[in-house]
Amino acid sequence: MELRLEDHGAVRQLGAAAPFLGALHFIAADLPAGRAGLRLHGIAGLAELAGFDALGREPARLLGVNVRPVRAILFDKTEATNWALGWHQDRTIAVRKRVDLPGFGPWSVKSGMLHVEPPFALIERMVTIRVHLDAVSADNAPLLIAPGSHRLGRIAESDLATVVENCGRATCLAEAGDVWVYATSIVHASAASVRTGHRRVLQIDYSVDSLGDRLEWLGI
Repeated sequence: MELRLEDHGAVRQLGAAAPFLGALHFIAADLPAGRAGLRLHGIAGLAELAGFDALGREPARLLGVNVRPVRAILFDKTEATNWALGWHQDRTIAVRKRVDLPGFGPWSVKSGMLHVEPPFALIERMVTIRVHLDAVSADNAPLLIAPGSHRLGRIAESDLATVVENCGRATCLAEAGDVWVYATSIVHASAASVRTGHRRVLQIDYSVDSLGDRLEWLGI
């Protein structure tokens, strides 16, 4: 199946990050090793790479020139950090400080960064990119998505299996330098890798929304 963002909630852009791979490998080499998912903030050069003139071109085209990168996570799977993640939706955002507002909660701390679940309509207006620093084959834990699930709103965990059964599943393979663009609200999962070696993916979330009322995005 050839996936389209408008219909399925995800699209593959062949080689879109190839001009930036050297810089991304340089950044990744300086990060702590042995972490399955590393939440990134204040990393030199990352904000520029995520911006409008580089990796953020497609989010800017989709959401407008006021788009901003609001969270970044580097995922890696190796023999030492091999893991699986069941079907779920991403529902939290990273913010600078806690401000209790209607519709925002619960709160949590992840890797020392404050997170909160916002009204789901905000998540539905976001776009996420996955930048592949390494090739991802069928046996190297590719992202799995439920096509079209981004249109279904906030899905109760008890209903996820039914949603995946109804929507089906698609496998997001990639070569190094490819970018997957997908609706942040899409239902997705990832199996453990069955091969050795790195499977590094830089995930960046984008939004044009202002949180307002003294609540601010943490950003990257």
